[in-house]
Amino acid sequence: MTAPLTPPPPNDNPWAAPPPVPAAEVPGYPGGPRAELRDAALVALVVTVLGVALGLLWLWLAPRVPLISDGEAVFLKNTESESAVGADGVFALLAAALGVLSGAAVYLFRRCGGIPLVIALALGGVLASVLAWRLGVWLGPTADVAAHAKEVGRGVTFDAPLKLGAKGMLLAWPLTAMLTHLCLTGLFTPRDPEPSPPQEWLPPGPAAR
Repeated sequence: MTAPLTPPPPNDNPWAAPPPVPAAEVPGYPGGPRAELRDAALVALVVTVLGVALGLLWLWLAPRVPLISDGEAVFLKNTESESAVGADGVFALLAAALGVLSGAAVYLFRRCGGIPLVIALALGGVLASVLAWRLGVWLGPTADVAAHAKEVGRGVTFDAPLKLGAKGMLLAWPLTAMLTHLCLTGLFTPRDPEPSPPQEWLPPGPAAR
C-alpha cells in the first residue's frame, strides 16, 4: 500500500500572497519622508555656505589683470596676457574640486539618500557658485576702473576688477557633485536582491512500501 499524499504546506503554493514584511525590515530612508526632506534642506544650506570658501579661494588664486592709465584712457599693460581667461579657469577648477568633496560627503552622510538629497546637492552647488562669484567680485578690486585709474595716477599699474567671463562655470560645482554622488552610489551601494522565480509545486513521490 502507498501512503496518502499529503497536501502541500501553505508556503509552497506559488500563487499564494507573500507573507507581510515587518515594518522594520522594509527598505527606505531612516525616519521617513519628513527626515529625508529635513536632511535635504540641511545639505542645500551647508553646500551653499561653502560658497564663501570658494569665493575667498578664487579671490586669492585668480590671476590679476594689470591695467595702466595714460591720464586719458585705461589700457591693458600686457595685451597678450591671458589672465582674464585664467580667472575663469581657476574658478572652474576650484568649484569642481569642491563639487567632488561635497558629493562624496553627502554620499557618506546618507548612503540611502534618494532624489531629494541629489536635488539639494545640485541646488546648493548652484547657490554656492553664485555666492562665490558675487563675493569674489565684491571683495576684489573696484569695478569703477576710471575712478581707480584717476586715484592711482598716470602711469601707475593697478588691477582690473575680478570678473567671471563665462557664466557656464557656475555649473561646475553642481555637475561634478552630482556625478561624484552618482558614481559612488553605483560603485559602493549594494543592490537589492532579485526576486527568485516561482517554482511549481510537485507532489511528493510514493512512500516506501
